[in-house]
Amino acid sequence: MAKYTSEEKLQAALRYLKGNESSVEIAESIGTDHTAILKWTKLYEHHGVEAFIKRYTNYTAQFKLDVLNYMIEHGTSSRETAAIFNIPTPSTLGSWKKQFETKGFDALQSKKKGRPSMKKETNKQIKQGPIEGSTEALQARIKQLEMENEYLKKLNALVQAKETSPKKIK
Repeated sequence: MAKYTSEEKLQAALRYLKGNESSVEIAESIGTDHTAILKWTKLYEHHGVEAFIKRYTNYTAQFKLDVLNYMIEHGTSSRETAAIFNIPTPSTLGSWKKQFETKGFDALQSKKKGRPSMKKETNKQIKQGPIEGSTEALQARIKQLEMENEYLKKLNALVQAKETSPKKIK
């Protein structure tokens, strides 16, 4: 399917609204599907000339939920709802609906795209020991002193064993 300028879309919608030609005739003359003519006409009816101005859109999760609620409450089709809210493609509403039904409201949140930035090492949290005077700190201190005591006992035993062993001189 070929891309059409906003002026071509506007002219096609106006030709259809005049009522002299059907959507099929207009579609054949410009080389598109008749559903595109109907979509462009709905967009023009709801938003006027501004409907054909291209813009980048990033919808909030609340907006997505409001659109889905509107579609359910008023019983509008996805094509008509997309025209009312000036959403470029009706299939977007289908994907929002599927995400919401399977994963809930959190699935409607916008996700960050692209590769994540590298984190600096200053962001890493330093493992903190227990607070001074707490029971965990006191237990850790007792454990440390017990290990020191065991070490000194073993060292003392080795020194005594060395002294009592017969000295070999050659």
